[in-house]
Amino acid sequence: MTSKVKRFLFSIIALFMIVYSYKEVSSLVQNNDIFFRNGSREEKLIALTFDDGPHPKETHEILDVLDKYNVKGTFFVVGKHANWYSKPLIRASKEGHEIGNHTFSHPDISNLSSYDIKKEIHDCEDILVKLTGKKPTLFRPPYGSYSEDELSKIARESGYKIILWTTIDAKDWKNPPSAQISNIIVNKVQNGDIILLHDYGTENTVKALDVIIPTMIKKGYRFVTVSELISK
Repeated sequence: MTSKVKRFLFSIIALFMIVYSYKEVSSLVQNNDIFFRNGSREEKLIALTFDDGPHPKETHEILDVLDKYNVKGTFFVVGKHANWYSKPLIRASKEGHEIGNHTFSHPDISNLSSYDIKKEIHDCEDILVKLTGKKPTLFRPPYGSYSEDELSKIARESGYKIILWTTIDAKDWKNPPSAQISNIIVNKVQNGDIILLHDYGTENTVKALDVIIPTMIKKGYRFVTVSELISK
């Protein structure tokens, strides 16, 4: 192989790598305003999020604790539960908490067609608008499971940001002891964290909040909604 041929082949390979890298970077940049796992690390702000509700008992109890400390949370609501238990959802909205979309029936959307994903999101959205008068702008995929390209396209078309969570997961959905939930969060939280919790079938989460919130406030943290957090 002559030196000219070698240079030509190296040039082709280099060009291919540049184009490929550009596409990868472009994809990351394009989705950077859609997917969020945390907010700015510069300020001592954190967001409490609650999935799977509303629940007729536990959502009210969580709202009582949040009200006690004048903290606003973000609730990712399952549409069918909102149909069953509308009162705690309406209360959360009226008290200034943020309401997000968590699908209608809580499926693993990575197993669904684009049509069915859109239906899950829009059916939940219709209920939330009916009950609160507000269109949600935040969506969290159940189980944190999704196809990035597919979901980013649907989110852009439907006017949503995709909210995931920071690496801290107290697995409160298993309803472990409240001290275990609070210790994991208090000891690991960082500036800008989005904290994953649940308000359906997790009574110990309520008790844990009564430790988490005052402890973090003493450490100088301020609790905000997800929209406030990601706007910083």
